[in-house]
Parts: sequence; C-alpha cells; structure tokens
Amino acid sequence: MPDASRLEAVMRYHERTKHHFNRFAPGPGQLDWANQPDPFRRYAGAALVRLPVLGPDEEPVSPAYESLYVRGAAPCAPLTIRALSRLLEYALALSAWKQAGGTRWALRANPSSGNLHPTEGYLLVGGIAELGPSPGLFHYAPLEHGLERRADCPDALFARLTRGLAAGAFLVGLSSVHWREAWKYGERAFRYCQHDVGHAIGTVRIAASALGWSALVLDDTADETIEALLGLDRGADFDGAERESAELVMAVWPGEAAAKASSLDGEAVQELQRQRWYGKANRLSRDDPVPYGAIDRVAAASRKP
Repeated sequence: MPDASRLEAVMRYHERTKHHFNRFAPGPGQLDWANQPDPFRRYAGAALVRLPVLGPDEEPVSPAYESLYVRGAAPCAPLTIRALSRLLEYALALSAWKQAGGTRWALRANPSSGNLHPTEGYLLVGGIAELGPSPGLFHYAPLEHGLERRADCPDALFARLTRGLAAGAFLVGLSSVHWREAWKYGERAFRYCQHDVGHAIGTVRIAASALGWSALVLDDTADETIEALLGLDRGADFDGAERESAELVMAVWPGEAAAKASSLDGEAVQELQRQRWYGKANRLSRDDPVPYGAIDRVAAASRKP
C-alpha cells in the first residue's frame, strides 16, 4: 500500500473511533463478562525460571526518585539475575492486588487503559547462569514474576543480534494483544494498545535508570523482524490462541555508553527462527474474540516496513 494510502487509512480509523462533543465513539454496548480475556499469557511446555522477589533494602537498592532523571546519579548495577528481577519489577510486574466482594484483580507497574494490560514483554538475554547455560528468548510472566524460555540462542548468534550495541546489552520486546482491549472498548482498542505500549516504554526506561542502565527503542526495526524475533509469527505456537501484534524492540545495557545501532540484523533474526523453540500460547477467552475489521485495517496500515 502506498504511504499516502496507509496514512489515509490511519486517519479514517482516527475519525471513526474518536469521541465527539455530542456523542461517544461506538463501543460494544455491554461487557461479556463470561468471555473476559485472561490477563496473563503463558506458554505451556516452556520452562519457567522464577525471579527473586527483592525487598526494598536488598541489592540492588534503588536511588531516590528525583535522581532517576539525572544522568550518572544512580550507580551502575552489574547484569545479574537480581538486577534483571529489579528491572522487570519496576517495568512490568504486579504492584498490588485489589478486591471488591468476590472479585480480585491485580495492578501492575506499567499503567494500562481499563487495567486490561494488552502489553506482553519479552527478553533476549544471555550471561545469566540462573537462566540456563546459553542465551535465550524469554517471555515475562508477571503473575509468577518469572521468565519462560521460548527459544535457545547460541552465544555466537546472540553476539550477532546485539552487534553494534553497547557492551552487555540485551533486548526487550513488546507486543500487544488487541483482543484484551477490544473486549471492553471495541474498535477503539487499537488506540489504547498504542497508549499502553507508550506506558511500557516509560516504565522500562525508568526501571533501567534506577539501575544506572540505559534503554533505547530500536526505531529502524521492521515489524516483520520483531515478529520473527519474538516468535509471534509461529502459527503452530498460537494455534487456537489469540495472536499478538508486534510493537517494538528496545536495547537495554549497563551504564551510559552511547548507542550505536537502531535496528537488528534481519539474517540473524531468521537464524534465531531456526533454533529450538518451546511452548504453546494459552487461550485467553472461552469463546472466539469478536472480530473488528477497523482494528485489522489500521494495524495493517501502520505496520513499519
């Protein structure tokens, strides 16, 4: 689709789904509580490594909030399982539980529209013995505060995938489950998914800053490459389960060394696809998601080539 046509499709979606002075945008009209999506994605058959749950005074100790916005104010923590736990605690973890009557629900560190949390997090990381003898791609499971190994990544391939990044860098990937938002907001769900990804970028950057680390979105990475890197294009792994839409990849590294790359090696990502993969995505809703063509169209029009 030519760029002008793609932009027009996005603008049509914006006009179609925005609120007006004298009316709300169309919505589902009611909530189908029996079909509410599960807020927690898991991959059956993927080994889970639980991360240590750290107290506020345990290392690595976080600096004062004000110092997070001052470069060099926070000491640089080494990349360990404890530091990785702290990063995910502040970026994507559960932060509290609430209850009203017989209903109980969780809150998370990354704010979400309607507390529906369409954003899923992934890590491509190596050099941490507790996660296995080789680097790998992991899915973050916030309920368990653990990492599920989705794919093996040999050391040489991990070096290719992080080539051009600062020393000690690893990758954080974010995706969206559109159905989690569409269940409540209908066609407007795509807006909220983009909104929530912005929140997650912010929490990852603040969490990295608390460790004296840096974080940067790799702007020039195509959506097709992100899908392959995170395994979102693996049809058999999502058979019968709601799919995820690729959003972005961030590089995270200890210290404040300057970033050198803004994209990934596409051939190296394809090589990762040929490695051993684990797990099958869980189904989130009892019944099939309600289809919304407007979401499909704007998602296709806004894909990064």
